[in-house]
Amino acid sequence: MRRAIAALALVVCTVGLAGCGDDDKPGDSGSGGSDQPTKTIDVTFSGDDVTPNGDRVEVAVGQPIEFKVTSDAAGEIHVHSDPEQELAYTKGTVTLPTFTIDKPGIVEVESHALEKTIVQLEVK
Repeated sequence: MRRAIAALALVVCTVGLAGCGDDDKPGDSGSGGSDQPTKTIDVTFSGDDVTPNGDRVEVAVGQPIEFKVTSDAAGEIHVHSDPEQELAYTKGTVTLPTFTIDKPGIVEVESHALEKTIVQLEVK
């Protein structure tokens, strides 16, 4: 009798574990779309010049975006998204906080101090 109960317990555990494994697969495929790699955009400020200078950069809706800024002076990047974002940077090289854009379209990223467009994010 004990062997029968032990065998039944083994079958129940095996079936239960197999069921849990199947539940993970749909979750994995569903989360694959939201686990996009971070898009890093290198920005260099030197005097009154900025590189890139108005380039269009493609990003996906919801994709993490970060700016790696190298600058000879502190300043601020203005992202014309909804909501708008102002990202301050210091002299030297710094990686700014990651953000996402949730609506498709063109998002201007500017330096107001230099009155220049850094990039246009083409969000698809």
